[in-house]
Amino acid sequence: GKPTQNTKQPISGDPEPKGWLGLVFIMPGFLFILVLFLVPLAMTIWMSFYNWPLLGRKKFIGLSNYIELAGDMQLWHSLGFTILYTLLVTSAIFVVAFPLALLVDRPLRSAGFLRTIYFMPVVIGFGAASTLWMWLLNPDSGVFAQVLRGIGLINSAPRPLESFWPALGVIILMVVWKTSGFTMVILLTGLQSISSDVIEAARIDGASVFSRFRRITLPLMRNSLVLALVLNVTSSMLAFDQFYIMTSGGPQNRMISVVYYIFNQSFVSFNLGYGAALSIALLVILVAISIVQLWLLRIGEDQP
Repeated sequence: GKPTQNTKQPISGDPEPKGWLGLVFIMPGFLFILVLFLVPLAMTIWMSFYNWPLLGRKKFIGLSNYIELAGDMQLWHSLGFTILYTLLVTSAIFVVAFPLALLVDRPLRSAGFLRTIYFMPVVIGFGAASTLWMWLLNPDSGVFAQVLRGIGLINSAPRPLESFWPALGVIILMVVWKTSGFTMVILLTGLQSISSDVIEAARIDGASVFSRFRRITLPLMRNSLVLALVLNVTSSMLAFDQFYIMTSGGPQNRMISVVYYIFNQSFVSFNLGYGAALSIALLVILVAISIVQLWLLRIGEDQP
């Protein structure tokens, strides 16, 4: 037979795709980034080239603020403390969050309830959480002190926030309590993306629980692990509230983080130009750390 031809014509009333329509949809997000990130970033970079007091005339000094960074010993002490805190708290968060993710990933009736309970501290702000823990640790009226005295373990309440390592341990404990639920959710997403058929096939082949975890679970969770690590390291490097509220940088100014130091320079000493230079330097450090993390964690990603 004679082949039929498709005589269907496009309806003339159908609107043609417009290139500007996509711009309309992305415009709110673009404006959000422009107003809340790009413009402040540009202003901070601009301020960093000036001697910018709170009152008085600002003076252009070029790279002098950045040159001063190299010899600022307080900055290096703050950076060293921040790196130490980041290593300790990030490790502690993963040690707690990973078992929690494995627990709530099991088919239990109470899994949904447990997920909610573990995630609840995340919604509390760092300022509120720090104030809460200061009240709990109060040696006179705090809950911990009253409980320990009530059961006869101590006669006088300890004062952990007055010494460096006990204070750092308490702050790490508070941060782990507050943030582990968020990391748990990220890791749980990675766990639930793994096909149960893959795990079952490995089990049938005789792979042990540890072998399945090391050779199947961890490699397939790579993206979730990268995301959780980058977010935790970044937030730890930007820590401020807990040190400002719980220890005020003490004892002996040994717990001043980099952001705390930027705050002191900008809003206590009112050296806004130098504070801006410190902020840009911290941004560069964070970008470099994130790039290194992504590179290290993606080594061998395409290898069998």
